[in-house]
Amino acid sequence: MSVYSPFSSINKDLPAGLVVFLVAVPLCLGIALASGAPLFSGIIAGMVGGIVVGALSGSNIGVSGPAAGLAVIVADAIRQLGTNEAGDFSMEIGFPIFLSAVVLAGFMQIALGFARAGIVGYFFPNAVIKGMLSAIGLIIILKQIPHALGHDVIAEGFDGFWQKDGENTFTELWVAFGDINPAAVLITAVSLAILIIWERPFMKRIKIFEIIQGPLVVVALGILAYNIIPGIEGLSFAPDEMVAIPTAEEEGGILNLFTTPNWSLIGSRQLWILAFTIAVVASLETLLCVEATDKLDPDKNVTPTNRELLAQGAGNIVSGFIGGLPLTQVIVRSSANIQSSGRTKLSSIIHGLLIVISVFLLPDVLNMIPLSSLAAILLIVGYKLAKPSLFKEMYKRGGSQFVKFIVTVLAIIFTDLLVGISIGLGLGILMILHRNFSIPFSFSEKIEPGKPIEIMLSENVTFLNKANIMEALKAIPANSEVVIDATQSHY
Repeated sequence: MSVYSPFSSINKDLPAGLVVFLVAVPLCLGIALASGAPLFSGIIAGMVGGIVVGALSGSNIGVSGPAAGLAVIVADAIRQLGTNEAGDFSMEIGFPIFLSAVVLAGFMQIALGFARAGIVGYFFPNAVIKGMLSAIGLIIILKQIPHALGHDVIAEGFDGFWQKDGENTFTELWVAFGDINPAAVLITAVSLAILIIWERPFMKRIKIFEIIQGPLVVVALGILAYNIIPGIEGLSFAPDEMVAIPTAEEEGGILNLFTTPNWSLIGSRQLWILAFTIAVVASLETLLCVEATDKLDPDKNVTPTNRELLAQGAGNIVSGFIGGLPLTQVIVRSSANIQSSGRTKLSSIIHGLLIVISVFLLPDVLNMIPLSSLAAILLIVGYKLAKPSLFKEMYKRGGSQFVKFIVTVLAIIFTDLLVGISIGLGLGILMILHRNFSIPFSFSEKIEPGKPIEIMLSENVTFLNKANIMEALKAIPANSEVVIDATQSHY
């Protein structure tokens, strides 16, 4: 395991933190939008995920932020908590009560960490984890193509296959190809060319390009293009094609950007069930992302999962107290961090600090970045997660591994992360049961006079195998001598 001092790789962590910050901002806003929460709640979660969780986590390259997998749960909870008996909904009532559940969920995660529940992530098959990574890579590509083409849609993170506008992941592509903005396509094409060239071996031999990362050049180019393109006839950017960070002026002051919990329902069974649901789902999503991120880590570090639960719990307590969404470790940001050469937790902390600085000091500069610039960065990240070579590798491992891998990929794409993972895990369990059911014993079918027929039981023999064993015994000639060898059986 590689151990770094906090500033040992600042030349890599600083640009990586900047890239992750640029990727994180639109996702923070998008997940808040998909969750039906105030937009700034996603920004707060990004700050806390970077600074608080980044400082406490044992992961060198994992990055935390608002939980996309909880978007549906969050939206439903805020709606229910904010609706009165007359059926009228109030965000001012529902959201603060929801924040109290986030704080409680944080304490529950800390309890799970002390209970050493972090081992749960180790029970997921390798083929399922690789399938999750590939699926996320493909989803990143599919979700970013509309932004790359300049289609006027707001980034909504990973809100599942079906979207709020009635379209799905694939039909949205068809809509996007009918709404192409030449300015965005130009930015995407040039940005992709820069990023691809930056990966070439001859570029890596030039020392200055080890410090100046390709994604930074892409972002700078995007800001420059935003200021130049309006002067070119026929080229322009629509507001929905730009990064959009809420400003203190728009909200009527800095303090109005934050919200505190409402504890009026602390004795309610509904609130405690909601908190428990958030704690379990957020912990599971985090542990899966930790397992996946460790597989991508070039230094092959192993994240202490119980410590990660403690860090996530502390993050959710802070996030809930100041008006933020629930947190998890996020594979998209972690992947962007790894691909941008992040090496220590400093890159995560830098990304959180940059969110703070940008919101209060530089919102106008960040709002000059076209989403097509970020789309180009994410398209490369997605490709690296879902390389064709990985599909070939899994195919060569045999039918069982490939089936689990491809089913997980398709399930995640057509549902969402947690449902898809559950389907992949369920298939893996069924395959194990089928194998145990099919091969409970072995014996020689050749019957030699004067010698007993030996039946050797497998390691695990259960009631599921009873029918097969009975059929085998019936096939043995009457009055035969039979030896049943259970010396290798553990159960």
